[in-house]
Amino acid sequence: MKFLVFLGTVRDSTPPKPARLGERVAESCLKCLNERYSEHEFELIDALDFPSEDVFKPHFAYAKSQAPAHLTALADKITQADGYIMVSPEYNHSMSPALADLLNHFGSSLFSYKPSAIVTYSAGQWGGLRAAISLRTFLSELGCLPVSAMVHVPKAQEVLNSDGSMQEGEEEKSWFNYYSRTFSQLMWWAQASSQHSKNVDPHAMLKSFKTAPSQRNAP
Repeated sequence: MKFLVFLGTVRDSTPPKPARLGERVAESCLKCLNERYSEHEFELIDALDFPSEDVFKPHFAYAKSQAPAHLTALADKITQADGYIMVSPEYNHSMSPALADLLNHFGSSLFSYKPSAIVTYSAGQWGGLRAAISLRTFLSELGCLPVSAMVHVPKAQEVLNSDGSMQEGEEEKSWFNYYSRTFSQLMWWAQASSQHSKNVDPHAMLKSFKTAPSQRNAP
């Protein structure tokens, strides 16, 4: 199966440097995923590679021939993926604006009927927990329902080196066991949804509205 790991941070103006703190967390997660779930494929999608426009226009608002190529390529990857891992810091007790900006380019038809996992981190003691709560609602609306277990990394700058390896005194096996509680749930649900989708096309069963939002309304 294929999974996309979204790194939802673009800010590099605060310590620790040289690497963004989120890079450490994403690289650590990827190392765990590649070691423990090597039969699957994982790709990092970095919000830094998709800078915001002066005026936001989502990918789905463009005519197909006029959509930016880098967004079209990402849309194809989202469609082909079996699941998603969202790595986010916390801003004002909520998810990363950079991650929201990137994901808002795409409608739920690309994400729907596939699972997601939430990974948050912080420089402080809470590990981005409140960002994770807001992410649950956001991802549910996209249709890629988050699994129940989550990963939180408090004081990430004291746990991880800039390359994502564990700092001295931190036991990698213990951390990877902790990550795997979430990632194993993701794999189970991804396998289940992938297999069932081969038997029952969810998009044929419940079609997305095409002409007006009122198609969602009760009679």
